[in-house]
Amino acid sequence: MKILVTGGSGFIGSHLVERYQGRAEVIVLDNLRSGRRGNLDGLECRFVEGSILDAKLVRELAEGVDQIFHLAAMVSVPESMEDPLETVSINITGLLNVLEAARAARVGRFVFASSAAVYGENTPQPAVETAVPDPRSPYAITKLDGEYYCSLFAREGWVSTACLRFFNVFGPRQDPASPYAAAVPIFAARALAGKPLTVYGDGGQTRDFISVKDIAGALDFIAGSGETGVFNAGYGSSITVLELANRILALAGSGSAIEHAPVRAGDIRHSTSDPGKLFRSGWVPEHGLEEALGETVAAMREAAGRAG
Repeated sequence: MKILVTGGSGFIGSHLVERYQGRAEVIVLDNLRSGRRGNLDGLECRFVEGSILDAKLVRELAEGVDQIFHLAAMVSVPESMEDPLETVSINITGLLNVLEAARAARVGRFVFASSAAVYGENTPQPAVETAVPDPRSPYAITKLDGEYYCSLFAREGWVSTACLRFFNVFGPRQDPASPYAAAVPIFAARALAGKPLTVYGDGGQTRDFISVKDIAGALDFIAGSGETGVFNAGYGSSITVLELANRILALAGSGSAIEHAPVRAGDIRHSTSDPGKLFRSGWVPEHGLEEALGETVAAMREAAGRAG
């Protein structure tokens, strides 16, 4: 089997590449905007540095491929608020380039990385896939548009597609220094360094945090299942950001203080998945929140020790 992973040197993409070691020939396309070449160290793959906006390159890479995982995107909500035009260019034009390449090459399966951000602020919790979407940022809008394009290509019989709405993914190789970094690596890095943890707003925001290893497993599962449509990828439970900060402080054995800052533009208050549809399809998580938090803090402690 041969697979193409766009954005494959990113945090999530590299874990997906790792999962397919020894099972498939893997091609990675990444322009290293938010990914890191070092994330693929020790992994067998063909790495191509390039953009999904290069339609000719994408078509060439799609030839002879059995499955495409489309993870490449502008992934920062704050950045998308600052530059909606570039967000649309990368997240929509780029997606269409990859979809059209899949169609032309008769790729058997196309899996799109969507986001829980499509639900917005007013969706009843836990969120189900049939809820009316309410995207609150250009990033979220483009992810919803991407789902519609995937649905169109599947409905017309051009490509078999599935979309996973990722909730809050975390784990090893998530760079705390990146402008795209999420709460878990930032909290862990600062806790291990004895620095204050910054919580935006009152910390009462709820999130459904899921291990990157389980996200890679969900991508693998849905690609092989033949199922089409949109699926939530989360654990179906949530904790507050403030509670997350305190758990990480405990795991790190840190006495760092927690400081509060103004709420960020585009952030939503509550986000919890109902993963029942994906579960009913046969997917079972292999990890869990507590296990994954412990592994993440331990991996970051080890990395900090090597760097020091």
